[in-house]
Amino acid sequence: MGNSGTLGILVGGGPAPGINSVISAATIEAINRGFKVIGIQEGFRWLMAGDLTHNRPLGMDDVSRIHLTGGSVLGTARDNPTKDEKALAMVVKTLLQLGITHLITIGGDDTALSSSRVEQTTEGKIHAAHVPKTIDNDLPLPEHVPTFGFQTARHVGAELVRNLSEDARATRRWYVVVAMGRQAGHLALGIGKAASATVTLIAEEFSGSTVPFASICDIVEGAIIKRRANGRRYGVVVLAEGLIEKLDPAELAELQDIERDDHGHIHLAEVDLGRKVKVEVQGRLLKRGLKVTLTNKNIGYELRCADPIAFDAAYCRDLGYHAVRFLAEGGTGAMVTVQDGKLVPIPFAAMRTKEGRTRVRNVDIASDGYRVAREYMVRLGAEDFQDGAWVEKLAEAGGMTGEELRKRFDPSAKG
Repeated sequence: MGNSGTLGILVGGGPAPGINSVISAATIEAINRGFKVIGIQEGFRWLMAGDLTHNRPLGMDDVSRIHLTGGSVLGTARDNPTKDEKALAMVVKTLLQLGITHLITIGGDDTALSSSRVEQTTEGKIHAAHVPKTIDNDLPLPEHVPTFGFQTARHVGAELVRNLSEDARATRRWYVVVAMGRQAGHLALGIGKAASATVTLIAEEFSGSTVPFASICDIVEGAIIKRRANGRRYGVVVLAEGLIEKLDPAELAELQDIERDDHGHIHLAEVDLGRKVKVEVQGRLLKRGLKVTLTNKNIGYELRCADPIAFDAAYCRDLGYHAVRFLAEGGTGAMVTVQDGKLVPIPFAAMRTKEGRTRVRNVDIASDGYRVAREYMVRLGAEDFQDGAWVEKLAEAGGMTGEELRKRFDPSAKG
């Protein structure tokens, strides 16, 4: 007790399991410390419009049992006031009119940036703390600290892929699954590794600025051939959607079903990666007389509003509690993290590059964790071309000659 003021809580960006756990814990701790609590609906959207009606007081009864539920009782939106100084000024004005003295934002990098700009603009009138949320796990936290929602998304995603694996086994087909993660491959790799997918592909394993579409298809096709040579005509491929951002537009233009704008430019954001890979690989195999059924599926929206597993429910309670504690003790301008069970605020400035962008935590392909994932994938590699008999078996499984197989898939032949 002993604190006075009004705490505002808002959620920005896409949903993630555990949001309600943060809201619940923060509200309860704030009330216990003497704050009035206001829940701001749909992120910054209505604040940017100067709307004073899209908010509601939060009490103990409002939040006491929401911590195990998915979604967001306050809603969420992607509106970003930092793109327009007038919008930012309106957000600040509206928050002050609501009597907000302390602000907890829950979201990803855009929401974190908005939170920091609000804190800077008010020059101490509003103390702000940000709770990092994203199922992509790509915010600049220490390697051993996940963003909340990631563990639940990985858990639910792995269950979905395991189900698809059994369907693949029963029906003798292949699934090409695209998992969310536009800037980093943590979720795709985590799902693929936990579910024992046949092969998982992430953008981080390609060193260049672009990824040849043919290279993605080569890896998928090679996995299918290797499985066929081992007598297994089914499997699951997991692709990180971040691969889309690294595709070469010139190569995509060669595909017949890519949509273009009025100027003939390709909309990369609309590329259905799973379908493109499916059509290309299936077509390659069919030309060689191999009828292989591939089915594409995107998973992501199914994960975002799942009820949090025990890890995220407990973790998010810690985050909500520590966010209030940080603010109540005079803190401001930082992202709240819990490391080894202790509150560790990370200043907003430390999260950004010199250009002002939020730093991205990518998958470290030199790590032991990634190495283990690779060891259990089925891929054609240099070791598959050491034994002539095995090469011939692979070639037969792929409807090719040994020479054709080497030319297409042998790393030494490509080099």
